[in-house]
Amino acid sequence: MTGRLKQYPPSLQFAAFMALFLICGMLYFIFLVAIFPLISGYSLLSLQQALTDAQASSQSISPKVLGYLKLTQFLYTLIVYLLPPVIFAWLSFDRPASWLRIDRKLHFLPVILSLLIMLLALPLVSYIAEWNHSWPFSPALREAEKQTEALTRVLLIMPDVSSLLINLIMIAVIPAIAEEFFFRGVVQQLFIRMMPKVPWLAIVITAICFSAIHMQWMDFVPRVLLGFLLGTIYYLSGNLWLSIVGHFLNNGLQVLLVYLYQIKVIKTDPMEAEATQWYLALGSLVLTITAAWLLYKKTPPAERSLTSSHNFEDNIDSIGK
Repeated sequence: MTGRLKQYPPSLQFAAFMALFLICGMLYFIFLVAIFPLISGYSLLSLQQALTDAQASSQSISPKVLGYLKLTQFLYTLIVYLLPPVIFAWLSFDRPASWLRIDRKLHFLPVILSLLIMLLALPLVSYIAEWNHSWPFSPALREAEKQTEALTRVLLIMPDVSSLLINLIMIAVIPAIAEEFFFRGVVQQLFIRMMPKVPWLAIVITAICFSAIHMQWMDFVPRVLLGFLLGTIYYLSGNLWLSIVGHFLNNGLQVLLVYLYQIKVIKTDPMEAEATQWYLALGSLVLTITAAWLLYKKTPPAERSLTSSHNFEDNIDSIGK
């Protein structure tokens, strides 16, 4: 069955991919409702109630409950985000690894430039996050965001190095691979093939989808920017591993900083937003664009994903046309 879908236009391929996504989502839901309670003795509602009770009483959550919460998150990432692109690539193309651009080697300079793009953009992302948080959100939505943050804090409880490593795998490694396969590897590629004259618009749309699916509206815009940066890395390099590395850095750095805060190596809580000056955000923007330009210049045209016949400057001019 390998390569069966390659004869169809990108729009139909995208429809097939969305069908796979929905099927995998349904399979995960069935697992949560029918199988997980038999294995664990907990339903998802009882896990959430145990978490709420622990927070209300200011007591630490049971390690067993915490472990099952992490298991559900881990399986959700694998089944809903990793499985659909893997199946789709296998069904659609004779060489699925080549189509996803995961058959490319990692070289030192592109890796460093990809990491720099994500690092240099942090002040800009922080500045935009502050602006996003100032929007007139309803009290109910703000409360929902607080509950999401509370769950994140619970998942990030790390009393020792082993828990740090587990969280790095669960929050940084697996999501970086799964979400980049899903959004950049498949969604972005198909959008670019559907609108080849405006590839940067396709990258923006993919970034919006990437942010929207997280359903955290107070951080919607900064996550769009992060998705755009990851899409830019993939588009300019033609190597999905580079966007995976960038994604891992973004998530992994947050996990590491929280761990360092918990063991009192640093005094500032990384989950508490601090004000970012506008000139730092402006400098961040300039340096990030410079790093992206260097990545473009240092990548041989033949290695780029869907860019070999396009000029970088022309593609920038194509935005909005």
